[in-house]
Amino acid sequence: MKHIAILGSTGSIGKNALNVVETHSKEFNVVALAANTDVDTLEQQVRQFRPRLAALNDPVAADRLRERLRDLNSTEVLSGVNGIEAVATIHEADQVLDGMGGSAGLLPTLSAINAGKDIAFVNKEVMVMCGPIVMDAVHKNGVNLIPIDGEMSAIFQCLEGARDRQVDIHRLILTASGGPFRDTLKGELYTVTPQQALRHPNWDMGAKITVDSATMMNKGLEVIEAKWLFDIELDKIDIVIHRESIIHSMVEWTDGSTLAQLGPTDMRIMIQYALTYPNRLSTPVPRLDLCESRTLHFEPVDTDKFPCISLAYTAAEVGGTLPVVLSSADEIVVDAFLEERIGFMDIPAILECVMNKHVVIADPSLEDILEADQWTKSVTRSIIKDKK
Repeated sequence: MKHIAILGSTGSIGKNALNVVETHSKEFNVVALAANTDVDTLEQQVRQFRPRLAALNDPVAADRLRERLRDLNSTEVLSGVNGIEAVATIHEADQVLDGMGGSAGLLPTLSAINAGKDIAFVNKEVMVMCGPIVMDAVHKNGVNLIPIDGEMSAIFQCLEGARDRQVDIHRLILTASGGPFRDTLKGELYTVTPQQALRHPNWDMGAKITVDSATMMNKGLEVIEAKWLFDIELDKIDIVIHRESIIHSMVEWTDGSTLAQLGPTDMRIMIQYALTYPNRLSTPVPRLDLCESRTLHFEPVDTDKFPCISLAYTAAEVGGTLPVVLSSADEIVVDAFLEERIGFMDIPAILECVMNKHVVIADPSLEDILEADQWTKSVTRSIIKDKK
């Protein structure tokens, strides 16, 4: 039996992971859960899975959870950064599933890796901000870093058995659904609403990643993530629009062969593979019916309509702390858009403005990265405030 800890257990990834655990209860045991503020959901999860530790980042929320769980002696409730780190490094865990999005997941992820834990990984922002440091820690501690995100999992699976990635790979092809605005004219994007942006045509995801899909920032961040995760040069990573989201990504080899990973749009498949790697178990999800699918469409990305793609490539090319700025500013502008304080096309405009203001540190330490994160969020909030 594998013992797992879950960071971000109340989000969509965490809930799907616990569904996998419930389906294969003889294979997995939950030893720790962590979330941000969702007391109600975490209480339900604790009562069902009885972890030894539960943590909420918000101390007030943790106090409420602690009071509600007074009848349980099996679970200790912790709070704040120290509580989240305790979940990430709990001794009993064989693997930590990191479903905690954004920069908040950076330190817990590094702590888990440095504690020798295998990682099931979905937080692309951590790789964007801190890719070289994360991968150095992975190699130093001899742990597995298994991606959950659909595109990264697809590439990971297609690369199994690769002899020499630098020699054998011609390019990685990341597929993108195109989001809810793939057929919308650029001029119409200036007036779209958060409600429209959250109507993803293929996937059911959290609000942040759904908006990132609408701007295609999600795909830009994946380009940077893939560069570090798979040790691939930037000019070997391409993006294509694939409306059906059946092919989750592809690897084209130097001999002209292309391998693709296909599957239904259900995150439980990727989550389960990350938890069972290198083995596979059956899943209760519907099977892919290729006869029903019939046709697969592909088209190039319109970077004029979706400028976040170009911003991501620029950040990756410059490197240093600039990817930190891109990722951290995106957290703030997406929140502002969801709260209707800025428009949809203000998102790339503000991101570019913040990137232009930043003085890049070429070879940043972890301290430099954390400082760049805080600087970026402060500057981005100031720009948004001045727009009112």
